[in-house]
Amino acid sequence: MILTPKIVARLVVVGLLGVLLQLTFFSQIELFHVSPDVLPALVVVLGLLGGSLTGAVSGFAIGFLLDCLLIQPLGGASLVLIAVGFAAGTFRERFEIHSRLVAPLLCAVFTLLAELGFGAVEAMFGINTDVSVLVVRDMLVKTVFAFFIGWALYAGMRRLVRPALVDEATVRRTRRPTVLGA
Repeated sequence: MILTPKIVARLVVVGLLGVLLQLTFFSQIELFHVSPDVLPALVVVLGLLGGSLTGAVSGFAIGFLLDCLLIQPLGGASLVLIAVGFAAGTFRERFEIHSRLVAPLLCAVFTLLAELGFGAVEAMFGINTDVSVLVVRDMLVKTVFAFFIGWALYAGMRRLVRPALVDEATVRRTRRPTVLGA
């Protein structure tokens, strides 16, 4: 992804909107008694479109803003979302995305890992929470939500940042020079 000032402004607005929607809208919705967690999927999509650096920076910024707005120990969500964004961006840099299912599947897998990471960070901070079998069910339901949300997020973000994307297919299709006199 080529980061121009307009694209950076779009990414900042998307990050702010994502955090605000998570805190105001998605946290109020309950399907199967579980609220969807959109932010790990958003960071995964940004990492898949922009690479490891874009994924890590967006993960840090979104996590830091989330920590500030929730008035909780700073750095917990940032740490988890940095890892998620970096891993998704590294996947993009090493492998080509051939199928439409790759992005939603990665959103689901990394959301599950992020939920585990959030739990580990809370345990390290010494935050006392109740742990039961229902936590595992909630994580799995959030993973399924992330699959479907990731599908829509990837399509929407790809369209939003289309001018900045470097498409590998167009790079490979270089024009062959015409030979004069042949």
